[in-house]
Amino acid sequence: MSKTVFLFSGQGSQYSGMGRELTEKHPELMKVYEAASDILGFDLAKISFEGTDAELAQTKVSQPAIMAVSLCALEAMKINGIEYSGVAGHSLGEYAAMVAANMLSVEDGFRVIKERASAMQKAAEASDGAMYAIIGKDAAEIEEVCGTIDGYVVPVNYNSTVQTVIAGESAAAERAAAKFAEMGAKAVKLGVTAAFHSKLMQPAADEFKEAIKNVTFAAPSCDFYSNITGAKLDTFDNMPERLAAHIVSPVRFTSELAAMQADGYVNFVELGPNKVLTGLVRKTLKDVNFANVENAKTLEKALELFK
Repeated sequence: MSKTVFLFSGQGSQYSGMGRELTEKHPELMKVYEAASDILGFDLAKISFEGTDAELAQTKVSQPAIMAVSLCALEAMKINGIEYSGVAGHSLGEYAAMVAANMLSVEDGFRVIKERASAMQKAAEASDGAMYAIIGKDAAEIEEVCGTIDGYVVPVNYNSTVQTVIAGESAAAERAAAKFAEMGAKAVKLGVTAAFHSKLMQPAADEFKEAIKNVTFAAPSCDFYSNITGAKLDTFDNMPERLAAHIVSPVRFTSELAAMQADGYVNFVELGPNKVLTGLVRKTLKDVNFANVENAKTLEKALELFK
């Protein structure tokens, strides 16, 4: 039987109404939202199903809201008997992946993400950062150009062979984007007011590490692929330190996808709102199956992969 890996969506993929259809199809999935709401102190289902784009864009809301959709999609696949032997996530998605790999309980997953989102929102509000997706230049060229820009700007998300995200001080990131546009690349400003996965997030990393120092992380029950290494993770000691480093380290997603395929994975299923990671799989890998699960229609389509 071909190997299946579940991929979990990252921040920025949120939209109003996400998760509603999955909970209507499988009402037992509301337990995910109930657990989250108890921990967060607000009604996550209400804001996910009915909130405005502006409300959902707040880091302290978007991170747990995206994770809840991802975990509902995970449970829906399990209910339908779909098995998986590997997991990976894009940035925020690593936390849903940890729950899927039984490293964290659902409740501890939301406790950890509450602390992460809070720390990152504070750091974002205290800094002046920006992020741009650079399309049409390879990673080596993007690294080289960023090194010539006046001010702090670096590649932070290695998303595919044709897309790398840069982040840094707003003015420096804008200068870099203009330079890439001059060179014929497409530079798309992301809808965030922070430079995630850069040194501007160091205060968040420090606060987060302290906040989760007493959380217990179990060894994973399946293959777990890491954004930091771009490969399967084999050591799981001192996870609070590793996850703090994750906040200020690049996301090496292209390398992760290559490592998964090299390890024999053929089915790549994204669980969570939108289908950003599905698009990255399609652009990066050949001879694989891919699908996303975010609502009733996509769930049915994904299940067809396994018939």
